[in-house]
Amino acid sequence: MSEGPPQSALRAAGPVAETLLEVSGVLVVGGTLIFAGVMLLLVLAMRRRKGTVNARWWLVGGGLVFPTVVLTALFFYSEWHRPPWRPIPPPGALIVGVTGHMWWWEVRYRDPATGAEVVTANEIRIPVGRPVYFGLGSADVIHSFWVPSLGGKMDMLPGRVQHLQLQADRPGTWRGQCAEYCGEQHARMALHVVAEEPAAFDAWLAAQAKPAATAATSPTLPREVERGREAFLAHRCNACHTVRGVSEESRLGPDLTHVGSRLHLGAGTVPNEPAHLAAWVAHTQQLKPGARMPSSGNRIGEADLQLIAAWLAQLK
Repeated sequence: MSEGPPQSALRAAGPVAETLLEVSGVLVVGGTLIFAGVMLLLVLAMRRRKGTVNARWWLVGGGLVFPTVVLTALFFYSEWHRPPWRPIPPPGALIVGVTGHMWWWEVRYRDPATGAEVVTANEIRIPVGRPVYFGLGSADVIHSFWVPSLGGKMDMLPGRVQHLQLQADRPGTWRGQCAEYCGEQHARMALHVVAEEPAAFDAWLAAQAKPAATAATSPTLPREVERGREAFLAHRCNACHTVRGVSEESRLGPDLTHVGSRLHLGAGTVPNEPAHLAAWVAHTQQLKPGARMPSSGNRIGEADLQLIAAWLAQLK
Protein backbone atom coordinates (compact mmCIF):
# COMPACT_ATOMS: atom_id res chain seq x y z
CA MET A 1 0.00 0.00 0.00
CA SER A 2 1.54 3.27 -1.12
CA GLU A 3 1.91 6.29 1.09
CA GLY A 4 2.40 9.67 -0.53
CA PRO A 5 4.39 12.63 0.76
CA PRO A 6 3.16 13.74 4.20
CA GLN A 7 0.25 16.16 3.95
CA SER A 8 0.96 17.13 0.35
CA ALA A 9 -1.81 19.20 -1.22
CA LEU A 10 0.18 19.18 -4.49
CA ARG A 11 -0.41 15.47 -5.18
CA ALA A 12 -4.16 15.11 -5.38
CA ALA A 13 -5.60 11.63 -4.87
CA GLY A 14 -9.29 12.36 -5.39
CA PRO A 15 -11.71 14.58 -7.33
CA VAL A 16 -12.18 17.14 -4.55
CA ALA A 17 -8.43 17.60 -4.09
CA GLU A 18 -7.94 17.78 -7.87
CA THR A 19 -10.56 20.54 -8.12
CA LEU A 20 -8.96 22.52 -5.28
CA LEU A 21 -5.52 22.13 -6.87
CA GLU A 22 -6.82 23.32 -10.24
CA VAL A 23 -8.62 26.32 -8.73
CA SER A 24 -5.54 27.22 -6.69
CA GLY A 25 -3.40 27.17 -9.83
CA VAL A 26 -5.80 29.39 -11.74
CA LEU A 27 -6.00 31.85 -8.83
CA VAL A 28 -2.22 32.03 -8.62
CA VAL A 29 -1.99 32.68 -12.37
CA GLY A 30 -4.70 35.34 -12.15
CA GLY A 31 -3.05 37.05 -9.20
CA THR A 32 0.28 36.96 -11.01
CA LEU A 33 -1.26 38.62 -14.08
CA ILE A 34 -2.67 41.43 -11.96
CA PHE A 35 0.66 41.91 -10.19
CA ALA A 36 2.61 41.88 -13.46
CA GLY A 37 0.17 44.32 -15.04
CA VAL A 38 0.39 46.77 -12.16
CA MET A 39 4.19 46.57 -12.14
CA LEU A 40 4.25 47.18 -15.90
CA LEU A 41 2.07 50.26 -15.47
CA LEU A 42 4.36 51.47 -12.71
CA VAL A 43 7.42 51.15 -14.93
CA LEU A 44 5.69 52.92 -17.82
CA ALA A 45 4.51 55.69 -15.52
CA MET A 46 8.04 56.22 -14.23
CA ARG A 47 9.52 56.35 -17.75
CA ARG A 48 6.88 58.37 -19.61
CA ARG A 49 7.37 62.02 -20.47
CA LYS A 50 5.20 64.57 -18.77
CA GLY A 51 2.00 65.29 -20.63
CA THR A 52 2.24 62.39 -23.13
CA VAL A 53 -0.55 60.31 -21.55
CA ASN A 54 -3.58 61.37 -19.56
CA ALA A 55 -3.12 60.11 -15.99
CA ARG A 56 -6.85 59.50 -15.66
CA TRP A 57 -6.71 56.77 -18.31
CA TRP A 58 -3.93 55.01 -16.43
CA LEU A 59 -5.87 55.10 -13.18
CA VAL A 60 -9.17 53.99 -14.64
CA GLY A 61 -7.85 51.41 -17.10
CA GLY A 62 -4.97 49.87 -15.17
CA GLY A 63 -6.06 50.49 -11.59
CA LEU A 64 -9.81 49.82 -11.87
CA VAL A 65 -10.98 48.11 -15.08
CA PHE A 66 -8.19 45.55 -15.47
CA PRO A 67 -8.22 44.23 -11.83
CA THR A 68 -12.04 44.25 -11.76
CA VAL A 69 -12.32 42.15 -14.91
CA VAL A 70 -9.69 39.62 -13.80
CA LEU A 71 -10.97 39.31 -10.22
CA THR A 72 -14.58 38.95 -11.37
CA ALA A 73 -13.61 36.19 -13.78
CA LEU A 74 -11.66 34.40 -11.04
CA PHE A 75 -14.60 34.72 -8.64
CA PHE A 76 -17.09 33.10 -11.01
CA TYR A 77 -14.56 30.45 -12.00
CA SER A 78 -13.93 29.47 -8.36
CA GLU A 79 -17.68 29.44 -7.60
CA TRP A 80 -18.28 27.18 -10.61
CA HIS A 81 -15.66 24.73 -9.30
CA ARG A 82 -16.73 24.78 -5.67
CA PRO A 83 -16.35 21.29 -4.09
CA PRO A 84 -19.59 19.43 -3.27
CA TRP A 85 -19.82 20.28 0.44
CA ARG A 86 -23.55 19.73 0.74
CA PRO A 87 -25.83 19.20 3.75
CA ILE A 88 -27.27 16.04 2.14
CA PRO A 89 -25.03 13.07 1.20
CA PRO A 90 -25.17 11.89 -2.42
CA PRO A 91 -26.71 8.47 -3.21
CA GLY A 92 -24.42 5.58 -2.35
CA ALA A 93 -22.06 7.63 -0.19
CA LEU A 94 -20.34 6.06 2.80
CA ILE A 95 -21.25 8.06 5.91
CA VAL A 96 -18.53 8.41 8.56
CA GLY A 97 -18.76 10.35 11.83
CA VAL A 98 -15.59 11.93 13.22
CA THR A 99 -15.33 13.65 16.62
CA GLY A 100 -12.24 15.63 17.58
CA HIS A 101 -10.90 15.26 21.13
CA MET A 102 -7.83 16.72 22.83
CA TRP A 103 -5.78 15.20 21.09
CA TRP A 104 -7.19 12.28 19.14
CA TRP A 105 -9.95 11.36 16.69
CA GLU A 106 -13.01 9.20 17.33
CA VAL A 107 -14.31 7.58 14.14
CA ARG A 108 -17.74 5.96 13.74
CA TYR A 109 -19.26 3.78 11.03
CA ARG A 110 -22.47 1.77 10.68
CA ASP A 111 -22.29 -1.98 10.19
CA PRO A 112 -24.34 -2.56 7.01
CA ALA A 113 -25.30 -6.04 8.19
CA THR A 114 -26.73 -5.15 11.61
CA GLY A 115 -26.93 -1.34 11.68
CA ALA A 116 -24.81 -1.34 14.84
CA GLU A 117 -22.32 1.46 15.42
CA VAL A 118 -18.67 0.57 14.79
CA VAL A 119 -16.20 2.77 16.68
CA THR A 120 -12.49 3.10 16.02
CA ALA A 121 -9.90 5.84 16.50
CA ASN A 122 -7.21 7.90 14.76
CA GLU A 123 -7.49 6.06 11.46
CA ILE A 124 -10.13 6.23 8.73
CA ARG A 125 -10.57 3.53 6.12
CA ILE A 126 -12.56 4.26 2.99
CA PRO A 127 -13.37 2.43 -0.26
CA VAL A 128 -11.73 3.58 -3.49
CA GLY A 129 -14.01 5.34 -5.98
CA ARG A 130 -16.90 5.90 -3.57
CA PRO A 131 -17.84 9.31 -2.14
CA VAL A 132 -17.39 9.54 1.62
CA TYR A 133 -19.63 11.95 3.52
CA PHE A 134 -18.18 13.04 6.86
CA GLY A 135 -20.14 14.37 9.80
CA LEU A 136 -17.61 16.35 11.84
CA GLY A 137 -17.95 17.52 15.44
CA SER A 138 -15.88 18.28 18.54
CA ALA A 139 -16.11 17.08 22.12
CA ASP A 140 -14.16 19.99 23.64
CA VAL A 141 -12.51 22.84 21.70
CA ILE A 142 -12.43 23.84 18.04
CA HIS A 143 -10.50 21.37 15.87
CA SER A 144 -10.13 21.26 12.08
CA PHE A 145 -10.24 18.18 9.84
CA TRP A 146 -7.71 18.28 6.99
CA VAL A 147 -6.36 15.56 4.69
CA PRO A 148 -4.55 17.66 2.04
CA SER A 149 -4.25 14.97 -0.64
CA LEU A 150 -8.00 14.31 -0.55
CA GLY A 151 -9.58 17.74 -0.03
CA GLY A 152 -9.85 20.95 1.92
CA LYS A 153 -10.22 21.82 5.59
CA MET A 154 -13.38 21.87 7.67
CA ASP A 155 -13.64 23.21 11.23
CA MET A 156 -15.05 20.92 13.93
CA LEU A 157 -17.14 22.92 16.39
CA PRO A 158 -18.50 21.86 19.82
CA GLY A 159 -22.26 21.40 19.71
CA ARG A 160 -22.47 21.54 15.92
CA VAL A 161 -22.12 19.03 13.06
CA GLN A 162 -20.19 20.16 9.98
CA HIS A 163 -20.16 18.24 6.70
CA LEU A 164 -17.39 17.42 4.27
CA GLN A 165 -17.37 15.15 1.22
CA LEU A 166 -14.16 13.47 0.02
CA GLN A 167 -13.23 10.64 -2.32
CA ALA A 168 -10.08 8.66 -3.09
CA ASP A 169 -9.42 7.56 -6.67
CA ARG A 170 -6.71 5.03 -5.90
CA PRO A 171 -5.57 2.80 -3.02
CA GLY A 172 -3.09 4.38 -0.64
CA THR A 173 -2.49 5.92 2.76
CA TRP A 174 -2.60 9.67 3.34
CA ARG A 175 -1.74 11.61 6.47
CA GLY A 176 -4.14 14.20 7.85
CA GLN A 177 -3.76 16.74 10.62
CA CYS A 178 -5.79 18.95 12.92
CA ALA A 179 -5.47 22.34 11.22
CA GLU A 180 -6.78 24.52 14.09
CA TYR A 181 -4.56 25.16 17.11
CA CYS A 182 -6.24 23.26 19.94
CA GLY A 183 -3.72 23.11 22.79
CA GLU A 184 -0.45 21.62 23.91
CA GLN A 185 -0.44 18.55 21.65
CA HIS A 186 -2.03 20.10 18.57
CA ALA A 187 1.05 19.19 16.52
CA ARG A 188 0.66 15.50 17.45
CA MET A 189 -3.03 15.29 16.55
CA ALA A 190 -2.63 13.43 13.26
CA LEU A 191 -4.77 10.82 11.55
CA HIS A 192 -4.29 8.52 8.58
CA VAL A 193 -6.79 7.81 5.82
CA VAL A 194 -6.40 4.40 4.21
CA ALA A 195 -8.18 3.88 0.87
CA GLU A 196 -8.79 0.25 -0.10
CA GLU A 197 -10.53 -1.56 -2.91
CA PRO A 198 -14.27 -1.93 -2.11
CA ALA A 199 -14.07 -5.67 -1.37
CA ALA A 200 -11.14 -5.19 1.02
CA PHE A 201 -12.93 -2.31 2.74
CA ASP A 202 -16.13 -4.35 3.18
CA ALA A 203 -14.11 -7.18 4.73
CA TRP A 204 -12.35 -4.73 7.06
CA LEU A 205 -15.62 -3.15 8.20
CA ALA A 206 -17.19 -6.56 8.83
CA ALA A 207 -14.18 -7.50 10.98
CA GLN A 208 -14.32 -4.19 12.87
CA ALA A 209 -17.98 -4.80 13.72
CA LYS A 210 -17.10 -7.98 15.61
CA PRO A 211 -16.20 -7.91 19.32
CA ALA A 212 -12.67 -8.62 20.48
CA ALA A 213 -11.62 -12.26 20.48
CA THR A 214 -11.46 -13.85 23.95
CA ALA A 215 -10.91 -17.35 25.25
CA ALA A 216 -14.69 -17.81 25.34
CA THR A 217 -15.05 -17.02 21.62
CA SER A 218 -11.65 -18.29 20.42
CA PRO A 219 -10.56 -21.35 22.44
CA THR A 220 -7.27 -21.48 20.52
CA LEU A 221 -6.00 -18.21 22.02
CA PRO A 222 -2.69 -18.79 23.84
CA ARG A 223 -2.77 -18.59 27.63
CA GLU A 224 -0.24 -15.73 27.57
CA VAL A 225 -2.64 -13.66 25.50
CA GLU A 226 -5.48 -14.37 27.89
CA ARG A 227 -3.28 -13.29 30.79
CA GLY A 228 -2.82 -9.96 29.00
CA ARG A 229 -6.59 -9.46 28.98
CA GLU A 230 -6.69 -10.25 32.70
CA ALA A 231 -3.90 -7.71 33.36
CA PHE A 232 -5.75 -5.09 31.29
CA LEU A 233 -8.81 -5.50 33.52
CA ALA A 234 -6.86 -5.85 36.77
CA HIS A 235 -5.07 -2.54 36.22
CA ARG A 236 -8.37 -0.82 35.33
CA CYS A 237 -7.39 0.18 31.80
CA ASN A 238 -11.06 -0.42 31.03
CA ALA A 239 -11.95 2.64 33.15
CA CYS A 240 -11.10 4.76 30.09
CA HIS A 241 -11.04 2.36 27.13
CA THR A 242 -13.76 0.23 25.60
CA VAL A 243 -12.92 -3.21 24.21
CA ARG A 244 -16.16 -4.66 22.86
CA GLY A 245 -16.75 -8.14 24.18
CA VAL A 246 -14.42 -7.52 27.14
CA SER A 247 -15.29 -4.17 28.67
CA GLU A 248 -17.73 -1.49 27.53
CA GLU A 249 -17.81 0.74 30.60
CA SER A 250 -16.20 3.92 29.28
CA ARG A 251 -15.40 5.96 26.19
CA LEU A 252 -13.13 8.52 27.83
CA GLY A 253 -10.29 7.36 25.62
CA PRO A 254 -10.03 5.71 22.20
CA ASP A 255 -11.88 2.45 21.54
CA LEU A 256 -9.32 -0.37 21.58
CA THR A 257 -11.46 -3.23 20.27
CA HIS A 258 -9.26 -3.72 17.19
CA VAL A 259 -6.31 -1.48 18.07
CA GLY A 260 -3.83 -4.04 16.71
CA SER A 261 -5.03 -3.39 13.16
CA ARG A 262 -4.12 0.32 13.22
CA LEU A 263 -0.98 1.81 11.72
CA HIS A 264 -0.06 4.19 14.55
CA LEU A 265 -0.56 4.87 18.25
CA GLY A 266 -1.35 8.15 19.98
CA ALA A 267 -2.89 9.82 16.89
CA GLY A 268 0.18 9.30 14.73
CA THR A 269 2.75 9.69 17.51
CA VAL A 270 4.52 6.31 17.10
CA PRO A 271 4.16 3.30 14.77
CA ASN A 272 1.89 0.55 16.10
CA GLU A 273 4.34 -2.18 17.05
CA PRO A 274 4.38 -4.35 20.21
CA ALA A 275 7.49 -2.64 21.60
CA HIS A 276 6.02 0.80 20.98
CA LEU A 277 2.71 -0.33 22.46
CA ALA A 278 4.31 -1.24 25.78
CA ALA A 279 6.35 2.00 25.77
CA TRP A 280 3.22 4.03 25.02
CA VAL A 281 1.38 2.59 28.03
CA ALA A 282 4.39 3.02 30.31
CA HIS A 283 5.62 6.44 29.16
CA THR A 284 2.65 8.28 27.65
CA GLN A 285 3.59 11.65 29.13
CA GLN A 286 7.16 11.40 27.88
CA LEU A 287 5.98 10.59 24.35
CA LYS A 288 3.03 13.02 24.31
CA PRO A 289 3.23 15.49 27.21
CA GLY A 290 -0.14 16.78 28.30
CA ALA A 291 -2.12 13.87 26.87
CA ARG A 292 -5.15 12.90 28.94
CA MET A 293 -3.68 9.43 29.50
CA PRO A 294 -1.25 9.17 32.44
CA SER A 295 2.01 7.25 32.24
CA SER A 296 1.54 3.83 33.83
CA GLY A 297 5.10 2.58 34.06
CA ASN A 298 5.28 3.42 37.76
CA ARG A 299 2.18 1.41 38.69
CA ILE A 300 2.22 -1.51 36.23
CA GLY A 301 5.10 -3.94 36.43
CA GLU A 302 7.20 -4.78 33.38
CA ALA A 303 5.78 -8.29 33.10
CA ASP A 304 2.19 -7.06 33.08
CA LEU A 305 3.11 -4.29 30.61
CA GLN A 306 4.41 -6.87 28.16
CA LEU A 307 1.33 -9.05 28.65
CA ILE A 308 -1.02 -6.11 28.04
CA ALA A 309 0.94 -5.03 24.96
CA ALA A 310 0.88 -8.54 23.52
CA TRP A 311 -2.88 -8.82 24.10
CA LEU A 312 -3.62 -5.44 22.53
CA ALA A 313 -1.36 -6.17 19.54
CA GLN A 314 -3.42 -9.22 18.57
CA LEU A 315 -6.73 -7.33 18.66
CA LYS A 316 -7.11 -7.05 14.87
